[in-house]
Amino acid sequence: MGVSALVKKVLSEVGLKPERFDLQWASAAEAPRFVKLITEFTMRVKELGPIGQVEGIAPEELKGRLDKALALVSDRKLRVAFGNATKTIRKEGNFNQEFISGVIEDKLGKTISSGL
Repeated sequence: MGVSALVKKVLSEVGLKPERFDLQWASAAEAPRFVKLITEFTMRVKELGPIGQVEGIAPEELKGRLDKALALVSDRKLRVAFGNATKTIRKEGNFNQEFISGVIEDKLGKTISSGL
């Protein structure tokens, strides 16, 4: 859940729709659920259109933004801060997506914004 909140925050900061990412769980015994999840996600991404186009970002600008995002999430400082955020989430025992997104914003928001 924390990874999902982090990725959505980075996508949003880069100027892309966070709906372009989804992370769901399906066990090997849940083939129909897996098919449903993939089908729904594929339809949602098709509705959004080509990446960057709907958001009004030129291809060369998009590449630059994505390169910055990759460098940011590869940076040790962000990874350590993310580890600390996950410790906070585990300590609180609240795994609600809103709470997790709030912790990610509080602990990583400035680092993400300044890194992009």
